[in-house]
Amino acid sequence: MRLLRRAIAVPLIGFAGAPFTVASYLVEGGASRDFRECRLLMYREPGVFDDLMERLADLMCAFIERQAAAGVQAVQIFDSWAGILSPAEYRRHALRPTRRVFETVRTLGIPSIHFGTGTAGLLDLMAEAGGDVLGVDWRVRLATVRQAFPERAIQGNLDPMALQAPGEMLDRMIDEVLADAGPSPGHIFNLGHGILPDTPIDGVHRMVRRVHERTQAAPSR
Repeated sequence: MRLLRRAIAVPLIGFAGAPFTVASYLVEGGASRDFRECRLLMYREPGVFDDLMERLADLMCAFIERQAAAGVQAVQIFDSWAGILSPAEYRRHALRPTRRVFETVRTLGIPSIHFGTGTAGLLDLMAEAGGDVLGVDWRVRLATVRQAFPERAIQGNLDPMALQAPGEMLDRMIDEVLADAGPSPGHIFNLGHGILPDTPIDGVHRMVRRVHERTQAAPSR
């Protein structure tokens, strides 16, 4: 990160996993469809699970502090698998350790982005956990998020698969995202999740050009 700060002119965004998402990888040993082992630990040994979450929060806080010292200018916290939780489970097991991570970022004086996938039913709790920007996937309309959280900046949320769509269809989908975000400031255009390995680079270039064309008259975005 120190090397990047010396080499690039654009802002550098650091990142870390949220405690639950990191815990899911640790317990499952990799990616999972249903997170069976992680959820069984949470149900059968809630004390053990909560201790793991707090330890991971400690590690993520230290990790972010090191990134800030290296010069990152914002931090995004990924809770990619929080959508597997019910609202009650999120509040019981994930809210407190996740909030601690965002409290650490706030003390560092840098902006933070809180991102999750499949979390349309958890947005109230994610907003409570923290983050200056609320990032969402393509399964929820940005207009809905904007209406529910008018004080929050928002990030998203083009379907990553759209980058493989025909040009005119891709343009339409980009325009829909921008329209849903509205004219208010505080929107970071982004994909609703990670870019897919087989994504054609031409689709990425077209997306960037289209967003610039559509927003150049509104630099406050």
